Amino acid sequence: MVSDIYIEQTRTLLKTLTRKLYKMNPGELAKTPGATISSRISDIFKCPAPPPEPDLINRRSTHAMLAGLEPDYKGDRVYAVMYGLFTMLHMAYNNKCRLFMLDFLSSQNFYNSARNIEILVWRLKTRHTSTGRVCLITNTLEGDIPNLSFERIFGKLIVLSDTMALIIAERGDRFVKQAVHIASMSFLPVGL
Repeated sequence: MVSDIYIEQTRTLLKTLTRKLYKMNPGELAKTPGATISSRISDIFKCPAPPPEPDLINRRSTHAMLAGLEPDYKGDRVYAVMYGLFTMLHMAYNNKCRLFMLDFLSSQNFYNSARNIEILVWRLKTRHTSTGRVCLITNTLEGDIPNLSFERIFGKLIVLSDTMALIIAERGDRFVKQAVHIASMSFLPVGL
């Protein structure tokens, strides 16, 4: 029951984040003729996870996120990043939409997911297109007032993943191996 609640909370936050990203980056939505924010959310958050769009063939999880942040990526960056984030978290839940008492989850996968979300937040701030613009606009400054609503949502996703890691580690008396962040801020494996 706890896992199902966490799955639903995570999905709700991801949908909110997707909606906000499309509103801040309307040009990305325009790359899919006739698409609406609601239709894109429906495309991304199906369970089980849908196959990717043609621009992301053979790319899920962190590979899809990285593709969406490539300087010359021509597809919908919001879709790529959010599809990657959703499939990464879906992999942490063993690619299941609902869990049962006998399902075994890996605390390491949730720990790695939380770290990957932190890395994604950093990459969103530092990755630029070939024309020098940030790939996806997130937080903004309007005058002297910062809009940090993206930070709050990402923070909640990180807390959910970290809390699941602790719950699962406690259940199985296992310890989560804490990864050392290297200077390149590489993504950590999830679902192995």
